[in-house]
This record gives sequence, C-alpha cells and structure tokens, in this order.
Amino acid sequence: MRRPALIHTRLSEKELKAWVRKARSREEYQRRLAIWMTRTGPFPAHRVASLLVVSKQAVWLWVSQYNHLGPKGLQRRGRGGRRRAYLSLTHEAGLFKS
Repeated sequence: MRRPALIHTRLSEKELKAWVRKARSREEYQRRLAIWMTRTGPFPAHRVASLLVVSKQAVWLWVSQYNHLGPKGLQRRGRGGRRRAYLSLTHEAGLFKS
C-alpha cells in the first residue's frame, strides 16, 4: 500500500476547512481540496488525483508548494516577463544613448 504524502501543519483543522471554503475559483478549490484530503484522509496522491480527476503529479506539486510556502504557495503566479510591451519613443531613444 502506498503511503500518503505528509502535509506540514501550518493551519489547524478548523482554519484549513475555512481556507478551503474561501476558494474563489474551481481550480483554486481543487488545489485546496487536494491539500485537505491529503491531510485529513490521509489519502495517497493517486487516490486524491482520481477523486479530483487530476494527475498524480499535480497533487504532488500542490503538496510540495503548500509544504514549502504554506497556503500562499498554491496561489497562481503569472508567466512573468513582459509580453508584447513596447517602450515609448523617449524611453527607446534613452536606451540607445546608453
């Protein structure tokens, strides 16, 4: 039998339930629910993945992000960098002068 992932206790049981309920989107709810199921179950990652209809790797990633950064670790981050941004003419001229 596979062992379940270990979740660091950052929130109490009551706080964890409230945190799951405060999810603003389906994806956010799914990630938070995976953490809750792993901690309270304790279900192994493949079981959580099958119940939430996601990949096992996604569950392991979410657990890892939660363990390293806490609840804020599951917040989606943008892709980073500038996408199709152009400099104004004055900024561009200043860049070429350097």
